[in-house]
Amino acid sequence: MAPWSALVDAWLAQRGHLFPWAPVCLGAGVGIYFLIGWEPVQTHYVALACVILFGLFLIRWLGVWAPLAWAVVLVALGVCLAGLRAHQVADPVLGWRYYGPIEGRIVDMDRSASDALRLTLDRVVLADVAPDRTPARVRVSLHGQQGFITPAPGMVVILTGHLSPPGGPVEPGGFDFQRHAWFQGLGAVGYTRTPVLTLEPPGAGLWWFKMRMALSARVQAGLPGDAGAFAAAIMTGDRSGMGQDTLRALRVSNLAHLLAISGLHMGLLAGFVFAALRVAFALVPAVGLRVPAKKLSALGALAAAAVYLGLSGGSVATERAFVMAAVALVAVMADRRVLSLRAVAVAALIVLVLRPEALLGPGFQMSFAATTALVAVFGWLRDAEVPLGPRWLRPVVAVVVSSVVAGVATAPVAAAHFNQFAHYGLIANLLSVPLMGVLVMPAAVLAACLMPLGLEALALWVMGLGLEWILGVAHWVSNLEGARGTVVSPMSSVLPLLALGVFIIVLWQGRLRWTGLVPVALSLMLWMNAERPDVLIADNGSLIGVMTEKGRALNRARGSGFVAMNWLENDGVALEQAAAATLWQDGQTPVPIIAVRGKRGAAGFGGCRAGEWVVMNTVPDADSPFDNLPCRVIHPGTLRKSGALALYLENTGVREVSARQLTGARLWNDQ
Repeated sequence: MAPWSALVDAWLAQRGHLFPWAPVCLGAGVGIYFLIGWEPVQTHYVALACVILFGLFLIRWLGVWAPLAWAVVLVALGVCLAGLRAHQVADPVLGWRYYGPIEGRIVDMDRSASDALRLTLDRVVLADVAPDRTPARVRVSLHGQQGFITPAPGMVVILTGHLSPPGGPVEPGGFDFQRHAWFQGLGAVGYTRTPVLTLEPPGAGLWWFKMRMALSARVQAGLPGDAGAFAAAIMTGDRSGMGQDTLRALRVSNLAHLLAISGLHMGLLAGFVFAALRVAFALVPAVGLRVPAKKLSALGALAAAAVYLGLSGGSVATERAFVMAAVALVAVMADRRVLSLRAVAVAALIVLVLRPEALLGPGFQMSFAATTALVAVFGWLRDAEVPLGPRWLRPVVAVVVSSVVAGVATAPVAAAHFNQFAHYGLIANLLSVPLMGVLVMPAAVLAACLMPLGLEALALWVMGLGLEWILGVAHWVSNLEGARGTVVSPMSSVLPLLALGVFIIVLWQGRLRWTGLVPVALSLMLWMNAERPDVLIADNGSLIGVMTEKGRALNRARGSGFVAMNWLENDGVALEQAAAATLWQDGQTPVPIIAVRGKRGAAGFGGCRAGEWVVMNTVPDADSPFDNLPCRVIHPGTLRKSGALALYLENTGVREVSARQLTGARLWNDQ
């Protein structure tokens, strides 16, 4: 009975500390929904509802073990919430390639990876396409000769362009853009090389979007150059003015998080407004002594954060940041501790209930990883009464500790999603983040307040000084030798296993918490031994990648750049597409692959032998000889069903894995 007694004692020690596990269980249910290879149907949801009801019934009878029933209920609820959200955002998805006139209202503007302006359109009209088959939203990149109009929020435009359904994973197990587009409401993506023309001027509605773009234009007019584009990005979320060189420098130096309106910006803004209101109340004792100044200041900061949310475009990252700031400010108004794991758990629960799909994004994972680590570490420092030095030095020590803790907490997530890590990111953040808090964000608030009076010039100038310094640090750090490291993409089980271990270490009470080191170590071992495919074939047959001793050889030096970039990044090598193509040209591909390009290539095809793989980027004609060959033939017709392919060379032969095998038939890919 001794082991059982020890187990009961360890469980009883968790009393009062179990609430932070609630978002973990809910998130596990959300993760299960996205992980399974089939779409749940009504019968499954009825069964889950029964599990939830039965679990709720058992809670009153289980006594001290009731939290286990709560865990099962939350996991089942997470599956249901994710499924409900997936059906809730359902809209038509274009099922074929379309070329022709495209009409729609501009509801968003940004820039693509190739630095082209992109327009997101709603109220879409496509020629000869029924309304019930027309996507609710499409996104079009503008190439070719443009400039005949200046796109504006709410403007109805018409253009002639190419549209296609959102693409699936670029490789089996890779990032699923189809799923991402489904929850974004995008039913088609494409481009145009013809001028975009105005069909109707902007009408009523889209007030937040119009205010956002007007504020962005005002900021960039008063503060030209990269600093102005940076200022517009952090004030309004409009990154359309940011150049690719600047974005690259921010990413390589690990300062890209300063560009996205996230927890740092929302926290700095809310904190500045809260402090300013406290000072204002203190300067008027007749008022400050008669009202709950602290609570009113928190309410004012909450209102400012809500306005910031609206002006920033209301992205998922900004909504998440607002929820976390709102939880903290409501805690102030309710006389509760602001920084606690319970508050972080409440924020995570709210985000997961409202947007379950956020769980899969790097923003959610990095934000809550950093916040949880910071709260846990500073809580331990407070409880252990660890001295942080003399009073005048404590703010500096706190900044250093915060940067180190946040960097360590987010590094594995960033490396898993982006396949890179910044060797000098800590230095860059120590030189930039304090300036963002003491100069840039306060100046941004003052500029926004003074704009209605036309007096924002001085505040923008001060803001520009801080941003120029940050951009200078980014370019300096990114140009240092070895600034950017690369890492191979981990298998899908690595991050959940790593997170489980960290949760046990941080949330469990008692010595058993150190058992969390086991899953952490196991996840790192799996990552270090990650296996990359010997052959990768794009989902349209246009790009082939074969692993060689010098890296992945590509059959094309240009074209399919997004796919090529993802393959090479996932391999964990700093190799450009053109350089990878020379490996193919050098004849160093050990796998017998024959690439057939276009109709001419098919007409001049000279045959193949058993064991060879023929990959075509066009569907062969019905009377072509490709159906009766001794080799394996792959073309867009076969790839349409399988998606991208990965081949692994094993002793028993070639193991083939398709993207569709791993994703299964889901709402977002079974249209």
